[in-house]
Amino acid sequence: MRIVIGMAALLSAAVPATVHGQEGSPQSSVNEAALPLTLQEVLRSSARSAPEIIAALARNRQAEARALTAQGAFDTVFAVEARSRTLGYYDGTEIAGKTEQPLSNNGGYVYGQYRASRGDFPIYEDKSYTNRLGELKVGGLYSLLRDRLIDARRSEFRLAANDIDIARFETRATSIGVQARAVEAYQKWVAAGLKLKAYEALLALAGGRTDGIERQVQLGAKPDILLTENEANLVRRQAFVVEARQDFRAAAVKLSLYYRSADGTPVVVDEARLPADATALDGIRSDPAFNLEGRPDFAIMLEEIDKATVKLALARNDLMPRLDLGGEVAKDVGPAGLGGTNRTPLEMIVGITFKIPLQNRKAKGKLAETRAKIDELSVKQQFLAEKIRAEVTAIGIEVDTANQLVATTEKELVLAQRLASAERRRFALGSSDFFLVNQREESATNAEVKLIEAQARIAAARAELAAATADEDALGLAAISE
Repeated sequence: MRIVIGMAALLSAAVPATVHGQEGSPQSSVNEAALPLTLQEVLRSSARSAPEIIAALARNRQAEARALTAQGAFDTVFAVEARSRTLGYYDGTEIAGKTEQPLSNNGGYVYGQYRASRGDFPIYEDKSYTNRLGELKVGGLYSLLRDRLIDARRSEFRLAANDIDIARFETRATSIGVQARAVEAYQKWVAAGLKLKAYEALLALAGGRTDGIERQVQLGAKPDILLTENEANLVRRQAFVVEARQDFRAAAVKLSLYYRSADGTPVVVDEARLPADATALDGIRSDPAFNLEGRPDFAIMLEEIDKATVKLALARNDLMPRLDLGGEVAKDVGPAGLGGTNRTPLEMIVGITFKIPLQNRKAKGKLAETRAKIDELSVKQQFLAEKIRAEVTAIGIEVDTANQLVATTEKELVLAQRLASAERRRFALGSSDFFLVNQREESATNAEVKLIEAQARIAAARAELAAATADEDALGLAAISE
């Protein structure tokens, strides 16, 4: 009986389901819910609280802030300038307020200005004179060649918009990766727990025979060596349980990286929440339809090509000569000032500016570099598409193979359990030996563990397929906004 008592003590000591206060381990909490932990619950927690997803969303906000910075190039600018001659022969004072608005569809700008002056100005500053109530002026500049369709300001804004899209796709990619790892952690936890229960059941079978063997030895029906052999068998099975429990605890700690409390604290799940069977592994159902452009990494590649196209357009723009059309209308109001009445009539000025670099090597170099970049990205895009299709096909083959393996292993388990049951009956009737019944039992348990591993393999393949096809619904990301 001391063996049974020792075995019971070992099992009871090994049962603690939640790690409390262990140095270096995640903080755990006892979940009051008695229901088994589901994959959907883990995915919801991971999508809500995973640090990697939260960090990715922060990077998304950074990209949006950079786009706002790029929009600053189109801000309306208001400026006031005043100057007064405090010493010297002339005493002229001038003040001007000007508002300038860059054009969002051209490289030029429009402006409005009010200017007023008092006092005398030298002849070389005759333009400083205004009528007594000042001068009103409106004008603008319009690019006819260079900067007409695109310029540095508009290209920066378009590139910033591309960066926002890239950040969103990177957030999706990060979220999909995190959720795929959360699925893997949950599946490993479930598989490790089911293996532990299988080995505990195997140990319980050996412990249940101990009293009968002791009585048979006391009655002289069995030799004393059978007690030693039974004790050795118990110790070996106890080792199986200890090793399986270690794997189960390690899996629970890894799962806590994705299963968190409402405040984001990692939770080591109570063993009481372990699902009853391997059906808990079958929680991923992917959409068979697959859109290549739905993959975040492929969408990022398309955005990179679009960015290179914008830079190519800017390089072509820089090759053009500059031809700008400018004009302004001015009107002095009020009584004539010291400058005379010649400022009172309405004035209109039109001008053209033409400018061209003779070699333009900088623009030519940028153009050649950008074309080469587009060629590089196009090749990468084609290879990535081929790689993704091959990856999805290979995972599909893995799913089919895992299904066949599960079917075969289920048959193997049924046969092994039938043989173990028959052998136990024969042993109870005295027609079998101790070695053979133990071998049958362990073979049945090995088949059960093998089936658990096969079921975990197909579950992992389905989860991998969901990640490869960017199936956000299957990975619990449908509610996560970009």
